[in-house]
Amino acid sequence: MKKTFKLDHPKIKVPRVVDSVKHEIRKFLKKERKKPLPSGAKYWGFDCKFGQSEETAVEVELSSVMEKIDDLVANNIMTIYVEITAKAVTTGGTSPGQEH
Repeated sequence: MKKTFKLDHPKIKVPRVVDSVKHEIRKFLKKERKKPLPSGAKYWGFDCKFGQSEETAVEVELSSVMEKIDDLVANNIMTIYVEITAKAVTTGGTSPGQEH
């Protein structure tokens, strides 16, 4: 998911737009987690980038994305860029074909 959200809308208030952005992110995560895992993978992990634009985006933890959205809104920044990429994670640092 690579998307730039604009938070200013002529008829919808900013808090409602922020709620819809957060909902869309949660919906994407739920959809990705439902996909079947490749053999050997234990769970889905996510790489996240977040910022005002694609050029200024920095890597962040998935758990802090919602807080970062609130921080940008508190600073009256009306454009948010979010990039979330799913990856299959194995435990112990082994590749999916190796035995433990």
